[in-house]
Amino acid sequence: MYCGVAAKVSLMAVHLLLALSLALLLSLPTFALEAENLLVAMPAGYKVGYTKHAPKGVITEMVPAAETVGAWTEMVTVQIFFGMHDSVSGFRLRMEKLWASSCAGAKSAPVSGGIENGYVVAIWRQSCPLNRQTGKPEMTWFKAISGNDSFYVVQKAFKFEPAPEQAAQWVAWLNKVSVCDTRLPDRKCPSGMH
Repeated sequence: MYCGVAAKVSLMAVHLLLALSLALLLSLPTFALEAENLLVAMPAGYKVGYTKHAPKGVITEMVPAAETVGAWTEMVTVQIFFGMHDSVSGFRLRMEKLWASSCAGAKSAPVSGGIENGYVVAIWRQSCPLNRQTGKPEMTWFKAISGNDSFYVVQKAFKFEPAPEQAAQWVAWLNKVSVCDTRLPDRKCPSGMH
């Protein structure tokens, strides 16, 4: 099941996100999408652990049902930066510098990139052999999408080195994350969602 997250800042958008969360939890039909939207599936067995809406964006953190955002081994983070017009390569470079400054031995490697549904996207992996705050390693796969209205980032993080099969499963999940726009015929949203 996919959810659409409108990239607008409004009370309606907040209500839409809350309705969407309930629809996901209750497996209700989706709602009509409007304008530019991030389409991201709620991972099976996950729950929303934290959401914050601010004038400049939205962040949602999802963890396995038995974990919390304070004590997690795996996490999915979805961020929408309203009105931000950045390149995916510029964003990736900033993330790499941030990790390098906070973690000795931090590494980054591209996974894939290109154009999806008319939007520039990139997927890459960053790793930290020992996170100073947690005392554990951290591996994170990022997908960044440069939209017309906003900038979108979806992350899958582990506090351990996942098995290759597990990493491949999550990269496949990230490959399904997309952006669509009901206003643009060449970037249309999936049928039944508009």
